[in-house]
Amino acid sequence: MQVDVKNLAGEVVGSTELNDAVFAVPVRRDILHRVVTWQLAKRRAGTHKIKTRGEVSGSTAKIYKQKGTGRARHGSKRANIFRTGGRAFGPTPRDHSTDLTKKLRKLGLRCALSAKAGAGQLIVLDEAALTEPKTRLMGGVLDKLGLGSALFVVAGEPERNFALASRNLPTIDLLPQEGANVYDILRRDVLVLTRDAAKLLEERLA
Repeated sequence: MQVDVKNLAGEVVGSTELNDAVFAVPVRRDILHRVVTWQLAKRRAGTHKIKTRGEVSGSTAKIYKQKGTGRARHGSKRANIFRTGGRAFGPTPRDHSTDLTKKLRKLGLRCALSAKAGAGQLIVLDEAALTEPKTRLMGGVLDKLGLGSALFVVAGEPERNFALASRNLPTIDLLPQEGANVYDILRRDVLVLTRDAAKLLEERLA
């Protein structure tokens, strides 16, 4: 697949060949769903916890006598039907993560990249670097590239000025190539790869 390479001014400065085995595979929505579900489940803390009737504070004494009051036969103020009582069947700490094979995770990433390329939502840059760490400069870059919601993926550690200029923009994400993942690719409208990041992704996924 031949694609144009642009600079930060939005000008075409060359072209590059993208591997069809990574950027032009059939997009399987079921695989994308499985990978995104796996990612979101894996990052859940699972530390939610409520107190049962055995854990809430309160007297253990019988609240009133068993017979003769005309009321229900309650024995504890900690029962879940009382205010300040314990909760029945509430959440307890647990692990939400599931298993997903490396083969499926790689296939999911290839499908996500191919979905962006097939929809015309993939841009390849020659480099991602700014002269100053100014959000105003980053805003000008986005205007020239016609971007509103985008994920930038760069090779290695992001350039400092570019990272600082983009971090205040709520619809712009920046990741190193090693951190590229299905969820972050799909949640933004456009995927922007540097030329070097595209080559590293091909080596990693081909």
